[in-house]
Amino acid sequence: MLSCRVLDPVGQPVPQAEFTVTDAAGRKVVGGWTDPYGSFVTTVPEGEYRLAVAAEAYAPLRVAASVAADSLTSLGDVSLQAAQPPHLPAPGDWEIDPTHSSIGFSARHIGLARIHGRFNSFAGAVRIAPDMEQSAMHVVIDAASIDTNVRMRDDHLRSPDFLDVSRFPTLEFYSDRFAHRGGNRWAVTGALSLHGVTRTVTLDAEYLGLGNGMEGEARAACRATAELHRDDYTVSWQSMLARGIAAVGPTIEVELDVQVVPKG
Repeated sequence: MLSCRVLDPVGQPVPQAEFTVTDAAGRKVVGGWTDPYGSFVTTVPEGEYRLAVAAEAYAPLRVAASVAADSLTSLGDVSLQAAQPPHLPAPGDWEIDPTHSSIGFSARHIGLARIHGRFNSFAGAVRIAPDMEQSAMHVVIDAASIDTNVRMRDDHLRSPDFLDVSRFPTLEFYSDRFAHRGGNRWAVTGALSLHGVTRTVTLDAEYLGLGNGMEGEARAACRATAELHRDDYTVSWQSMLARGIAAVGPTIEVELDVQVVPKG
């Protein structure tokens, strides 16, 4: 047996840290997560192993372990160190690159399988401040560009039963509240206007860092998710609800993959 307890830099347990045990050839033998007390115990054959431990906002840790037959090998307490966040984009005006970005969503259909869709037309800008938490962003989405790969369904979603695109042609999100959650995690809170209603929404964002495009231009990337409640935006199919049929689930999961480039 092999055991270990994972602690943070101040000696507190790290629950749900992922551990992976590999053999001398680098093949995964077993994996899992630490318990609420930061501990794990696993059974492996006799041999030499490498243990890798990973947790959000911490640098990965790798240690060697030698496990003898019919014995418990305890590595004791191991401490994770805080990860250095990736370099942030340079201050200035950046814009979303729509060819390398996507805005998708999913929702339950009649309480069963999920419907997945996307918006094909959108634009946005981000003003990066010297203090990242003072940055701002503005995104505009063409409501009529909704696409679930079924034309009849898409036409219905554009109708007054749902998005009513003739009256509300765009969805807009504006934020000037960026809060660092540690590591590469950020909370981006702002106002989402949809179907003539504006509500506060917080995006759970993962900053992926900086890179260069094929032509050498700088670009930054992030992923973000949010959960919307249809009733908050009065988006409901009343004719079906009146008959007691929930055609679309009450929540919509939104997923964004975004790359931004300096505005030129």
